[in-house]
Amino acid sequence: MYARTIHPPQSKSFFLFGPRGTGKSTWVRSVFKKSIYLDLLESELYRLLLASPQRLDNLIPPDYKGWVVIDEIQRVPELLSEVHRLIENRGLLFVLTGSSVRKLRRKGTNLLAGRALTRRMHPLTAMELGADFSLEHALKLGHLPMTFSDKNPEAYLSSYVNTYLREEVQQEGLTRNLQVFARFLETASFSQASPLNISEVARECNVNRKLAEEYFNILEDLLLAVRLPAFRKRAQRRLAGHPKFFFFDAGVYRAVRPKGVLDMPEEIDGAVLETLVFQELRAINDHFDLGYDLYYWRTASQLEVDFILYGERGLVAVEVKRTANVRKGDLAGLKAFCQDYPMARPILIYGGRYRRYEGNIVVVPIQEALFGLHDLLFGQLN
Repeated sequence: MYARTIHPPQSKSFFLFGPRGTGKSTWVRSVFKKSIYLDLLESELYRLLLASPQRLDNLIPPDYKGWVVIDEIQRVPELLSEVHRLIENRGLLFVLTGSSVRKLRRKGTNLLAGRALTRRMHPLTAMELGADFSLEHALKLGHLPMTFSDKNPEAYLSSYVNTYLREEVQQEGLTRNLQVFARFLETASFSQASPLNISEVARECNVNRKLAEEYFNILEDLLLAVRLPAFRKRAQRRLAGHPKFFFFDAGVYRAVRPKGVLDMPEEIDGAVLETLVFQELRAINDHFDLGYDLYYWRTASQLEVDFILYGERGLVAVEVKRTANVRKGDLAGLKAFCQDYPMARPILIYGGRYRRYEGNIVVVPIQEALFGLHDLLFGQLN
């Protein structure tokens, strides 16, 4: 198991959310070795607590003072009322993992009214992989842990997508028509790393816009996808308003995206690289609790910066280019953004070999940038 950079709270219950396959259960079992571990994927335990959530109290010794782990808490959201009571009455500490927030939201659960923090688990990062990091692997297969141990990682990624369709979507009754949803998944993949036009996706899938919006909500609730909002704070220009769309992992995106003889490899590869940088930015920001909000920036005249990070630590603008040769046009978005926001720290991540400087813009090779994202977000990538 790779050492993860996520840090648990010392004496506070917390939720640990993340897509299936990111390593939540493995991490929890290694960090909380002496805890009471309740896995709601075990059918007998699931039925026991589903029938009567109050039985949770009987599964914990009266004098117990350690941690209690409940894995896949979204399967029995009614348990949160009991967790709340046990935190208040017995002072117990809980780790509550989940790969979906849909049922928790649907039940109107308030996530324990602030009595538990929230942590997020992401695919492995370059920092966590260390010497095992391979840019080729990252761009082809992504960073789900099983892609490093499974004998056939391509087949694993294919089954990963099908498993979500079967287990999460079908069993939870999230949609009545799996065939239409499968077609929607493929269509949505063409929006990867691009501003999302839901009406256009709906037309391509031959469904109404309301249903397409609901399908995007399902992807987000299952933590499979993210909509990245446009940065509009104190805007000085007319800006794009649609969010960008991303599947959460570069390998999962490749597994979903249909490929044909007319597809341009560079079109897919460009989206994959941007996805890889995005998932790494999200992971470092969350695992180190840096507090940035993530956006992108795009003007009506098509000037764009791929990622904007905004928070108390400052304002960072990150552009991603596959090319090994940086041209003047590649810098246009960053320069325009810095004109509007002179306090921003501009970074260009590119496919070349050497770090360079274009005025105040730091131009950093891809691999060096991925290993240095922590310093980038701290403002130390100089």
